Amino acid sequence: MTLRKVRADTHLARQARNTSRSDMPQLPLRAFDEPPGPRARFPGELLLRFRRDFLGFSEQVTAEHGDVASFTLAGDRWAYVNHPELIRDVLVTHQRSFIKGRALERAQRVVGTGLLTSEGDFHLRQRRLAQPAFHRDRIAAYAEQMVQVATRGADRWRDGTTVDMHEEMMRLTLAVVSKTLFDADVESESDEIGDAVTDILESFAMIMLPFPGLVERLPLPFARRFRRARARLDQTIYRIIAERRAGGRDRGDLLSMLLHATDTDGDGTGMTDKQLRDEALTIFLAGHETTASALTFTWYLLSQHPDVAARLHAEVDALGGVPTFGDLSNLPYTRQVVTESLRLYPPAYAIGRRALEDYPCDGFMLRKGTVVLVMPWLQQRDARWWPDPLRFDPDRWAPSAVQSRPKFSYFPFGAGTRICIGEQFAWTEAILMLATLAQRWSATLVPAHPVALQPMITLRPAHGMRMTLVKRATATS
Repeated sequence: MTLRKVRADTHLARQARNTSRSDMPQLPLRAFDEPPGPRARFPGELLLRFRRDFLGFSEQVTAEHGDVASFTLAGDRWAYVNHPELIRDVLVTHQRSFIKGRALERAQRVVGTGLLTSEGDFHLRQRRLAQPAFHRDRIAAYAEQMVQVATRGADRWRDGTTVDMHEEMMRLTLAVVSKTLFDADVESESDEIGDAVTDILESFAMIMLPFPGLVERLPLPFARRFRRARARLDQTIYRIIAERRAGGRDRGDLLSMLLHATDTDGDGTGMTDKQLRDEALTIFLAGHETTASALTFTWYLLSQHPDVAARLHAEVDALGGVPTFGDLSNLPYTRQVVTESLRLYPPAYAIGRRALEDYPCDGFMLRKGTVVLVMPWLQQRDARWWPDPLRFDPDRWAPSAVQSRPKFSYFPFGAGTRICIGEQFAWTEAILMLATLAQRWSATLVPAHPVALQPMITLRPAHGMRMTLVKRATATS
């Protein structure tokens, strides 16, 4: 029996439990049972499966145990919450009942207390200070630089050469985030910075170990790489901050806004260099890593679906020149391609929260301290909401074809007060950069290249994405 069939049967069998909280009997909180879930056959079995194949483990647990499933890992209680209504409650309706999950708690060792990792009033203050940099008029100004970066990338490519498309997309999105948000040119440092980002992400498993501070100080190769990588990123970020403080000019980018912003609703103070570093590094990492992964998987999907690629090429050719921010409305199919790619390969594949109190959920009780996982990876591939869910079909998103489906069956940028502050920036960047590159290039996957997934802080291709560049005969120069 397939996991999909198990999931469907389990859903039908437990449908009676999927009632709203207002319909539930008013019982004492402790009267609720804990959710069902897998049990280890030997010590450490679940932890081994969880670490070895997190996505496969998550699919199997939710298929076998239903929309709310829990288990114990290394002394902590974990739970999957896997229904759109329940996800809405966790991320939006009852978000104050939760704080960020363990992954983001541990990520503070890398990015400090920036927007990604901070909590409560401090998080709201920092978000309020940063929000103006992501307003529509600002993004419109950034769009020209996004296209310029993509054009330089297209100029650099050579017909018939084989590249790691993930490395190429990382290089381009790093240049975009550096220029648009920090008005800095770090292209000469892109290889070093890219290597440092990779080392940081590959060290994430170390951060998740018990006593990460102790592990980090051990004289082990991966710990040394982590320390060097963090120091390398700090070197660039603090240098940019120092240059900007010395110049004193408002350049209209995010860093200028953060440098000159004061908390008018609070004590009227600005940010220290450490706070600036934490926010800058957060956006530096998240602002290019996620979009690079999204574009990488989009190139892969296009290579596997020549009919989709042909339609996309026809649309971008019809522009008659390089795209602009005003052309976004003329690129509906390109947007559909990116939207569908994000459905199948969401860079933020899992979102973690920790329960601050006993929390009733779908007739069960998630005890205080439970690590709650809600996963775009699961919801966006769930056959209940997506017919033939593993099929790449951008026409799902055509205006005439969009069916009524639960809102939280698709949430690649999160939700609630912690929704990605750069969502519209990311949409604009992905669509315009893909359109710019696709006007002149297509790419084919190298035969026998293994396409596997590496779920770290973001979802990455485990072995890169080796592709051969093909210059299009109709390319405009």
